[in-house]
Amino acid sequence: MLTIGRYNIRSLVLDRFRLDGGAMFGSVPKTLWSRLIPSDEKNRIQLCCRVLVVEDGVNRILIDFGMGRKWKEKEREIFSIESGSNASFQELIGTPTHILLSHLHFDHTGGITSLNESGKPTLTFPSATVIVSKRNIEHARTPGVRERASYLAENIEPLLSADLSLTEDGDEVFPGISVHQFHGHTPGLQGIRISDGGKSLWYPSDVIPTANHIQVPYVMGYDLCAQTAMEEKHRLLDQIVADRSRIVFEHDDSTIGGTLTLGADKKYLLAPDPELDALALKERPSPSAD
Repeated sequence: MLTIGRYNIRSLVLDRFRLDGGAMFGSVPKTLWSRLIPSDEKNRIQLCCRVLVVEDGVNRILIDFGMGRKWKEKEREIFSIESGSNASFQELIGTPTHILLSHLHFDHTGGITSLNESGKPTLTFPSATVIVSKRNIEHARTPGVRERASYLAENIEPLLSADLSLTEDGDEVFPGISVHQFHGHTPGLQGIRISDGGKSLWYPSDVIPTANHIQVPYVMGYDLCAQTAMEEKHRLLDQIVADRSRIVFEHDDSTIGGTLTLGADKKYLLAPDPELDALALKERPSPSAD
């Protein structure tokens, strides 16, 4: 377990899935990205949904909620979806007091609802306060054609009955936990920073989805605006280097994160972090008691 200030942090890989490698690397040609990560016969690369559980003795905060378990067999085949554990969300996470969502794309919020006995999506943890950016939830309810398949009504509409806390850029949602908005991937995405004034950790969500995306030009074809995404990522990378922060990658199934430095050739270098590596060894835990 990683401790920052008052918070004990653990990570969980809730799901694994695959997406097209070309879409994940945008204009970067396969001759380059395939040196970093292999693709299968359908040109898909292996990804995961890594969430954080942050506790302080009073609050249990779940950061993002993976793909969920509502998928039909055809969809499971398309995305090669595999659950990280057969245990229930309750067994894996306990009962969160808060769910902090980076944004509402299906691979970040899929677990927010589960199907009841009649097959209707209902809130998985109805007592939890759901924290999401005001701009993103507004956008998610009326997405454009580019994102319509990523913002699923079965995840978003039930949120309207939740105890919602809507955030703005820079809000401190808990002491030492702040949210920072980025708009290149989708409007109102919020990266999460946990800090005690000395040690800090960034969970940047799809701004930097994997360790293979740390170089500035390596942005996704899924991003709504590649130029904005690169500018935002560049600023964030420089801040992480300057602050000597740790970074945790949400979608990298082989690398949990580390620390960053800027090399002599102006490329960003990722160094392993022993405490994060220790977290990774426990990402597929036995069910925990509430």
